[in-house]
Amino acid sequence: MTISPSYAAHRDITPNQHPGLRLRQLLTQGTPAKIMGAHDGLSARIATDTGFDALWASGLCMSSALGVRDSDEASWTDLLAVASRIVEATPLPVLVDGDTGYGNFNTARRYARQAERLGAAGICIEDKVFPKMNSFVGNSHKLAPVAEFCGKLRACREALRDPSFVVVARTEALIAGLGLSEALRRAEAYRQAGADAIFIHSRKTTADEIASFMHEWDNRLPVVIAPTTYYRTPQKTFEEIGIGGVIWANHSMRAAVTAMREACRVMYASGPTAVEEKIATLSEVFGLLEYDQLAKDEERYQL
Repeated sequence: MTISPSYAAHRDITPNQHPGLRLRQLLTQGTPAKIMGAHDGLSARIATDTGFDALWASGLCMSSALGVRDSDEASWTDLLAVASRIVEATPLPVLVDGDTGYGNFNTARRYARQAERLGAAGICIEDKVFPKMNSFVGNSHKLAPVAEFCGKLRACREALRDPSFVVVARTEALIAGLGLSEALRRAEAYRQAGADAIFIHSRKTTADEIASFMHEWDNRLPVVIAPTTYYRTPQKTFEEIGIGGVIWANHSMRAAVTAMREACRVMYASGPTAVEEKIATLSEVFGLLEYDQLAKDEERYQL
């Protein structure tokens, strides 16, 4: 039950560096940062153990793990409580999904301050109206007025104590069917309002919209994407068009749903013998959670 070399390396490299600074470096390093979605402490540890650069505390995945829909059914305190577990479980920088900021400028800045206090590297807020609906559900995605959303961004930036904390502005203009020009107009306004990076979202099956945006955007700020629907795009393409970070936003949660459903189905039909050799051993779980380190600490502290 030993910790993996990958996890240990992350733990040793990052402890004295503010997570916001580390995230900024990752988004400007010249190759897209690999950012994995997490929905609890265990998924955070697994992604860290695998070698990802950073984590995305996904609103969809945290809400799903709580058993509710990604339409602001969970409160922001519910989701920050989960995000705090993710931050605690990993030495990697964690970008927290802040949805729309849960209301107006005041709720957005309170959310940003709380995320900063719990040790996150940054937050991402999107320009939909509150309450929002997940971007992949339905076709009715109303966006907030630009001036209103810029006010949220300024309020967040001015409320934060650490200037290295990252504020990512996510535009849903392409999701709402408003086109490239509107996406660019909003992204530029958000840059001027103090955003540190832009999240451009698309649900097309190719990266054509993203490539067009990047061509016109011309590297004014780092750009992050979540290629949930255009996952077939080669990773090299994202590097070539200048993407700063690629968020695999919901894959761990979806993989967990498949695995748990199958295990439950087989066990219900045939009992535990049919699944025992296909699932993680307890030793593997104990290794991820560093039980061996706890044993060493007991020897050190319990004299």
